[in-house]
Amino acid sequence: MKRFIAAYLICLLVARANPIAPESVAILYNSSIPQSLDLATHYATARKIPMENLIGIPLPDRGHISRSNYETALRDPLRKAFSSRGWWTFGRTPEGMILPATCKIKTLVCVRGVPFKINREIILPEQPGETPGETPGKTQPVAKPVNELDPRFSQSNEAAVDSELAMMGIQGIPTAGPLKNPYFRKDESFATSKLSMILLVGRIDGPSYEICKRMIDDAIATETNGLWGMCYLDVAKKGGGYLTGDQWLENIAQLNFTTGIPTVIDRNKQTFTTNYPMSDAALYYGWYTKHRNGPLLNEHFRFRKGAIAIHLHSFSASNLRDASSHWSGPILAKGAAATLGNVHEPYLHLTHHFDIFHDRLIRGFSLVEAAYMALPVLSWQNVVLGDPLYRPFLHLNGSGEILEDDRDYRIIRLANESWHDQPDTLVQKLRTAAAAKNNGTIYEYLGLWHRFLKNNTVAIAFFDSASKKHIKEADQLRQWLFTADIHREAGNKQTAIQILRDINERIAHIPESKTTQAILNILDPPPPPPAKLPETSAPVDPATEAQPGQQ
Repeated sequence: MKRFIAAYLICLLVARANPIAPESVAILYNSSIPQSLDLATHYATARKIPMENLIGIPLPDRGHISRSNYETALRDPLRKAFSSRGWWTFGRTPEGMILPATCKIKTLVCVRGVPFKINREIILPEQPGETPGETPGKTQPVAKPVNELDPRFSQSNEAAVDSELAMMGIQGIPTAGPLKNPYFRKDESFATSKLSMILLVGRIDGPSYEICKRMIDDAIATETNGLWGMCYLDVAKKGGGYLTGDQWLENIAQLNFTTGIPTVIDRNKQTFTTNYPMSDAALYYGWYTKHRNGPLLNEHFRFRKGAIAIHLHSFSASNLRDASSHWSGPILAKGAAATLGNVHEPYLHLTHHFDIFHDRLIRGFSLVEAAYMALPVLSWQNVVLGDPLYRPFLHLNGSGEILEDDRDYRIIRLANESWHDQPDTLVQKLRTAAAAKNNGTIYEYLGLWHRFLKNNTVAIAFFDSASKKHIKEADQLRQWLFTADIHREAGNKQTAIQILRDINERIAHIPESKTTQAILNILDPPPPPPAKLPETSAPVDPATEAQPGQQ
């Protein structure tokens, strides 16, 4: 009965998140590029969006566009298309502002071919310490943890195309700086929110048209069985104003703990190290570094089908069509179905709040709804990449098609549904299942569960069991990394070093072993190479050496 009630409550929760109706979706493509139309058609067919909702506008074949060209070549023709098709009716506020009173289109989807970045046109005086011509913020390329916008930056007009289009129906709004997002922190479907003055704008874009089609197909396929797997959180641990970003990740960890999503948390100052064994990665949230690193450097690494993976950085999406630059492009190239990013410096508190985004996804909202609920401002630097209608967590109640690769994660999830308020019973049931099935994944989850509760001795015992049951060497390696990290965190540095050296000898032939050496280089750095002595000239005979004034 208890399990039935839990499943019923989740069904009600998901039911509140009504799906976005296909007829309320419009698709914008670049009519100058045949592949852009092909991608728009592919998406419309896959999501049963009426073909008459496609809008083609001739645009430059590049990712960036000037502010003036954005307004005349993109925004104004799109406004005209909305008006001529009868999608808008307008009203006037008491202050005299003209804006949409009703709008038949709730979601606008930009596909690859449409520029994603509006260049800055306001030229401000060069500041000390900045490279001439460089956007402020690039000297420290990370979302800045400030309470007030830098006055210079708040007057600039660079932005993400999508974020500007979200408010394109409102007449006469300023182009400089961000504007308040009325959907921020909402907890209801956009269709019932009565916010007709804005659009939810998402983007299907990435390093190639093939990747874009795969993102669509993976999202739709995943909705049949649900998104299952591991979550990996990379806390920056920088202190100061950056605590806000770290707290978002800690909030996700807490939500996953109560939901039953196995979660690996790296709380070291560096990010996940080179080739970290990030197996079964269905969810990833990290931040701080400028370019892809860690698992994304492993040529064999792939995210799980349908994965949501996000790395917060000031310019994470500034070159989103490049598979090796920054983060958004590489994440999509490695198999993720969706990500969030920034095309220019957004400032930390004006980026997507990861914890709100994750919470809304878990509740059954679509990708684009969750992203806009998590975003304080519009007319700013933020983009949503992936199928905007994607709802990855429709089957948290155990429904949907059951795939063999998902079974362990479904067991863990349903055990949490049934015994979340009886932790001793939960552990006993899962431990019995792990022993009966010789199951490394469930043992690993129990280790992570106990580590989250700071029961480190018990956690180490479960990681030891998991290392013996996992078949893949990369998964075995991860258990020893957990154990070494527990000792490292407790100040037992030499014990951690010895564990890493032992595992490095045992599993040195797989690509993931690079992560062991990387951690060893941090904990026990190799000695610097011997200094080179300066080269000496041939010996000089003092008797014949010229003295000052003698030459």
